[in-house]
Parts: sequence; C-alpha cells; structure tokens
Amino acid sequence: MSAAESHILPVYSPPQQNFERGEGCWIWDDKGERYLDCIAGIAVNALGHAPPVLVKALTEQAGKLWHTSNMFKVKGQEELAAKYTRDSFADVVFFTNSGTEAIEGAMKTARKYHTANGNPERIDIIGFQGSFHGRSYGAINASGNPSYLEGFGPRLPGFIQAPFGDLEELKKLVGPTTAAVILEPVQGEGGVREVAHDYLRALRKLADDTGFLIIFDEVQSGAGRTGKMWAHQWSGVTPDIMAVAKGVGGGFPMGAFMATKEAAKGMVVGVHGTTFGGNPLAMAVGNACYDELSKPALLDHVNLMANHLGQALEGLKDRHPDLVVDVRGKGLLRGIKLTINPKDIQGKLRDRKVLVGVAGDNVLRLAPPLVIDEAQIREAVDAIDAVLSAYATQANG
Repeated sequence: MSAAESHILPVYSPPQQNFERGEGCWIWDDKGERYLDCIAGIAVNALGHAPPVLVKALTEQAGKLWHTSNMFKVKGQEELAAKYTRDSFADVVFFTNSGTEAIEGAMKTARKYHTANGNPERIDIIGFQGSFHGRSYGAINASGNPSYLEGFGPRLPGFIQAPFGDLEELKKLVGPTTAAVILEPVQGEGGVREVAHDYLRALRKLADDTGFLIIFDEVQSGAGRTGKMWAHQWSGVTPDIMAVAKGVGGGFPMGAFMATKEAAKGMVVGVHGTTFGGNPLAMAVGNACYDELSKPALLDHVNLMANHLGQALEGLKDRHPDLVVDVRGKGLLRGIKLTINPKDIQGKLRDRKVLVGVAGDNVLRLAPPLVIDEAQIREAVDAIDAVLSAYATQANG
C-alpha cells in the first residue's frame, strides 16, 4: 500500500523499511536485510529484541490471564511495586501504559499533595526549555515547546518554563503558587543533555526550603540506561515523585509513577485510575525485565560499553571538528551535536544498515539495547565515521 493509500493518521513520516523480526541488537526487514539497531525503539528495547527471558514471561502469562482491570488486585503489581520501592526513594507505585500517562499522574500527584496540605493555590509546575514529557495536553504544556503547542488552543494555566541549567533564573520563578519542578536528569528529545549534579543538589535544597516537590522524568534515562537503575542516582539527589516507562517494559508498553508516601498523601481512593495500566501481561514482562536490569553484571556491562562508546564518539569529534560540535549524554544514552542536519546523517546511516535517532539542538542520538557489545559499538561508530567522511569530502569537493 502506498503512502497515499494508507489509512494511518499522517502524523509520522517513517522510511520505507518494514521490519519483521529482531534478535538482540539486530533487526531484519521484509527483504531479509539485517540492520544494527542503535536506537532500540527510542530507548525501549533495553534487553534487545525478543529476549528469551521476556518472551518466556509473556508467553506463560498469555496462556493464563490477560486483563481484569484495577477493579481487582493484580498480583504482579504488588510484586513489581515491592521491587521498585525496595531499590529506590519511593514508597508507593502506580502502573500506567505509557510514559505520558506516568507524567500526567506525577503532575496530578504533585498538585494534589498541596491541596491535601491546605494549599490548593500551589498549582504551578515549572518545566525547562528543551524538555520533553510526552504529547498529552498536560505534558506538552509542561515542556512548553512552541512547535508542540501550536494549534491546540491556549496554553493551560499553571505551567512555567525555566532556562536549562540556570539556577538563579529558576529561583526567580519559584513563589507561593509553585507546586513542583519537573525535569529529566538527562534530556532526551531536547538534545541529550545531562543536568549537572551540582544543579540537582541545589534544586533539592531549594525545594526543601520553599516547599515545592521535585518530579524526575526518567522515562528515557531510567531502567539502567545510564549505568545505574535511575539516572538521578549518579547525583545522590532523590526526587519526591518520578515517572518511568520505555525500558522498564523491555518492549512491552508499560510505565509507572512512584512517590514517597508524603508526596502521595492526596492520592486516595477515587482520585486517579486506569483501565489497562498494570495489567497481568505488562506485569509479567515488567517483573522479568526488572529482574534482569537490576543484576549487577548487567549494569557493569552498561558502564563498560558506555565507556567504549563515549571514547569512540570523542574520537569522531577529534576526526571531524568541522562537523561534530559536542558529544553529550550519559551511559548508553548519547548524542552527537552536529553542524549539519542530523536527519541527513540518520538517513545515510540507514542506507549502511545502522539505525540511529535524532534529537533537538541538531543532535544525532544513540540509545542502543543495553546488551550491545564492543564489536557492535565499533561497527556503529565506524559507520558514522564513514558517513561524516563522505559528507566532508562531498562538501569540499
């Protein structure tokens, strides 16, 4: 079927490849061509494609029970929530189907906290320029990106944007109506920028001093992607509320928001819900995925591969100073800021059977499966090197 005949809402413009199967870091199209996947469904396929441990968990559960809704207890939710809280700052967890839903729940929790404390006027949620929190109304207002807001009516009240990384400007925006600050410890869509640890520590102090809550959006940076289970753990700073998704399901759609008991004090029976969130299928996969991600050997591997990838990308910067401005990110969430259109490079890499992503601020983005090995990293970086070299030769010729 041609693009003109498609009945899919035309909000995407995918390339022509039709992928049919995957294994580990490899994915095959319907012509039998093999590609090295260095974007992993946008940081989703944390354990690679079709990992046997997740296939087993999903298949076994599929033969038992798919759905009951949250009218009834789901045993897998209790098991996974116990693991999440055991290993994090949080006391309670709510399971969702996606990152956007997790963000919405996190923001509702923050506002409800202040209402429960007798301060219903504290509704303002401060986000940061360059952030991305999803595509729902609340999420696009929290991000504040004009291109995502255009055409969808007036801005929602109670959302403010602060400059990235400027603490003094943030302080000017904090006041008696501030409910929460929301940020990604490592920005994804905004250009793969890591927030400085000193900034996070100062933010925590500011929150404690003035009474607002901190929401970390770890939808993309979490689930072992940076070499710790959650990216904020590198700084030693804990949030009050956190939203997660993508890698926590290893490819199965699921997410969650979690909070301290204090931050969640307003979330009582009847104020929030979901039909599909935390269903038995998602929980079977989520439990199996978390068990793998939390193994020290897996996180050690991520840090080792991150070191190889970081060094290799710095080498690209040294070899192509006119094209590569900066190497960014953390762990296996990396970006290369270019002086040229990253989509052009993305397309040429796809021609070489290497799949990568792009991000804002002219960034080529890599978020491969966490199981990637050194040889695959070398193959990916060699391909980027070749494409940049060809581009430079063509530009100079």
